[in-house]
Amino acid sequence: MPGQNLTRDEARQRASLVQTASYEVALDLTTGPSTFLSRSTVRFTATEGASTFIDLIAPTVREVVLNGRGLDPADVVADSRIRLDGLAAENELVVVADCAYMNTGEGLHRFVDPVDDEVYLYSQFEVADSRRVFAVFEQPDLKATFTFTVTAPAHWTVVSNGPAVGQPVRIEGGVNRNGGTDHGIAVWQFETTPRISSYITAIVAGPYHGEHRELTSIDGRTIPLGVYCRASLAEHLDIDNIVDITRAGFAFYEKTFGTPYPFAKYDQLFVPEFNAGAMENAGCVTFVETYVFRSKVPDATVERRAVTILHELAHMWFGDLVTMQWWDDLWLNESFAEFQSTRATATVTPWTSAWTTFSSLEKSWAYRQDQLPSTHPIAADIRDLEDVEVNFDGITYAKGASVLRQLVAWVGEEEFDAGVRAYFAKHAYGNTRLRDLLSELEVTSGRDLSAWSRLWLEQAGVTLVRPAIEVDDDGVITAAAVLQEVPGTHPVQRPHRLAVGGYDLDASGRLVRTTRIELDVDGPSTPVPELVGKHRPDLLLVNDDDLAYAKTRLDPVSLAFATEHLAAFDASLPRTLVWAAAWDATRDGETPARGYIDLVLGNLAHETDSSVVLVLLRQLTTALDLYVAPEHRGATAAAAADRLLELARAAAAGSDLQLQLVKAFAARAVTEAQLSLVTDLLDGRLHLPGLSVDTDLRWELLSSLVTGGRAGEPDIAAQLAADPTATGQRAAAAARAAVPTAEAKESAWTSVVDRDDLPNAVQAATIAGFGRVHDVDLLVPFVDRYFEAIEEVWRTRTNEIAQTIVFGLYPVELVGHADVDLLARTDAWLGAHPDAAPALRRIVSENRDGVRRALAAQEADRRS
Repeated sequence: MPGQNLTRDEARQRASLVQTASYEVALDLTTGPSTFLSRSTVRFTATEGASTFIDLIAPTVREVVLNGRGLDPADVVADSRIRLDGLAAENELVVVADCAYMNTGEGLHRFVDPVDDEVYLYSQFEVADSRRVFAVFEQPDLKATFTFTVTAPAHWTVVSNGPAVGQPVRIEGGVNRNGGTDHGIAVWQFETTPRISSYITAIVAGPYHGEHRELTSIDGRTIPLGVYCRASLAEHLDIDNIVDITRAGFAFYEKTFGTPYPFAKYDQLFVPEFNAGAMENAGCVTFVETYVFRSKVPDATVERRAVTILHELAHMWFGDLVTMQWWDDLWLNESFAEFQSTRATATVTPWTSAWTTFSSLEKSWAYRQDQLPSTHPIAADIRDLEDVEVNFDGITYAKGASVLRQLVAWVGEEEFDAGVRAYFAKHAYGNTRLRDLLSELEVTSGRDLSAWSRLWLEQAGVTLVRPAIEVDDDGVITAAAVLQEVPGTHPVQRPHRLAVGGYDLDASGRLVRTTRIELDVDGPSTPVPELVGKHRPDLLLVNDDDLAYAKTRLDPVSLAFATEHLAAFDASLPRTLVWAAAWDATRDGETPARGYIDLVLGNLAHETDSSVVLVLLRQLTTALDLYVAPEHRGATAAAAADRLLELARAAAAGSDLQLQLVKAFAARAVTEAQLSLVTDLLDGRLHLPGLSVDTDLRWELLSSLVTGGRAGEPDIAAQLAADPTATGQRAAAAARAAVPTAEAKESAWTSVVDRDDLPNAVQAATIAGFGRVHDVDLLVPFVDRYFEAIEEVWRTRTNEIAQTIVFGLYPVELVGHADVDLLARTDAWLGAHPDAAPALRRIVSENRDGVRRALAAQEADRRS
């Protein structure tokens, strides 16, 4: 039985038999709170006499009619498929079903706003969940037009890929049985879409608050812009900033891509309980609603929203207009959107240092992912849907974007853009593979990209580059080279286009670049003759400007100088590259974690980039919790929290740095004195100038006290009563799971593992709180239970929920624990379950690698 999987071979076979023409989808969202009525009319051509199947996941299939002939659902429906035999050359299929609302962020998600009890719906179909809403040939290369008709409560707003046709038509006597207010029901009709893949179709419905603007496309069309959120969040919707970013992105992309925006309108909807950051539904983009800021957030978060807006807008071309044939080339969507959105952010928004953020955030993600045992080529081998579900990772997004940036440096920006324009012109509304893009880039650049593709896109792994410098007694360089080291698991030497930068202190004490040499690096050693005969700079930085995708190291002289003068850089990117090299050496167990912690705490006050601060604080947490030797962890962690508060007190009043440091201090507070200061911050007895203890910060301070045993259920309940919102509910769930008692941990575990009724966002919050402990012994009883449960979790839960549980509940906090050999326990599970689902084994093996790395880092710290 196929279950809910689909293999690449099955998809190819079906595409050889079937070509889809159109879908007419009618949904009735008023029938009740559990299911909705779905009627699909599918027109397609086929090889006459052939047999195939169409996809549908539904609790009840009422009717299947193929070319006027009724089929017995009991005979033709199994698992997620409807069997279709005896096809004609021209076919019409009608399927009527009761489909289920989801609370997992997949299919058609249903949410009830605790503020006003109104119901909100949104669809999330990538990878293969449009089949939860209508009958569909669920694969990206079977494109078709889609016409949606939706019956919904009359007071709702309903949004889809195309504009609505006229006004909704009220149905006399109609009753809303789907919860919330009953003001009758109405029918919305939407314009037919261009030919698109089913996974980027969308329905968003509910009493959403909407605001509207417009812009003019390069082809003269007026493009309506809509921005939506739940009514209870309307006062926080920053419409002007969102529209400004959107308009700037439109102008940048239409000029760069040479292709007008391909759809009739552009709506952006901030929706509840969304699993990812956003989804590129054609003309109907959905975003996680935490991007509607109800409290003060770091500038890094505002920048991330801008990058996400531009990422999804880029997808209207990369992914929606031109779509990969199969999920092997998912990177054609994600890597390009990641690269182009960073490029656009740096060019047309206030965040001109976006490449610094990219280096600090995305590239560190890519390097981390590329050193896991599950690493894979950018152009991956995706055998089935389960493979792709776990491939939305640092390779597909960040490494691919990094490699594209290097490609642009190699072939030239103008040549690259010209190739992309030709690609869109040739393949608009079609499907492509890697070769289709490379062919256009080869024409415009005049370069043969086959060898480049083989090394960079079709093989995994990351190399390491470092300088080799010799100087005479006068400090003059006598020999210089860039060395490239390959990992043992993927021993591939790659060509790099990179820059070597030389930095010196100027008269004002600023560290400025005095030398820049751009060259092609290939093989184990590449000479840099331009440096020979020059006085050695204070600091040499290979991969200056971050053009190449490679781990880096500093030579000993440069490392010592950078450590002493890290705050003196006059630009953020080279400082970030030094940070990255120091962190990577710590992760690799080459330098002690406590040394890295000292480096961060000694220089954090001088960091000017909010996103870099955010990343450094995350890395500080990892170092403290996992990489410091256990016997030194308590004292090191307490001292770090003291230093974070000291830095917060010294930060500029009301500054971004102050806010991030206070949050970090609250998260790290562990001693009685520190927890008392958190109490004082929460109660207002301790006031830092410019710091506003708003609703979200109150939750963070309270959660710190709960974790430390200084607050409990009465305090959580009181704060939830003051903030009875969806955000408040999630914060309360996390806080309750963080209560430092065996009973609280058992309750959290049961709610996540033994039951399946928690909505996705509440479940994720509960998991986060469960692992938040000062005394890791609280987690020891759950080690065996984790390994006993994960196969059943994988078998019975949806992919999103299963991944969240298997990743989130892995007891990594116990690495190095005297009584738990987590590495051996993980190895035992892998050895005993060779036939477990490959995607599940991949996650467990990735967890194992994190333990292996942490143990090596702890040993390095112990030796220091």
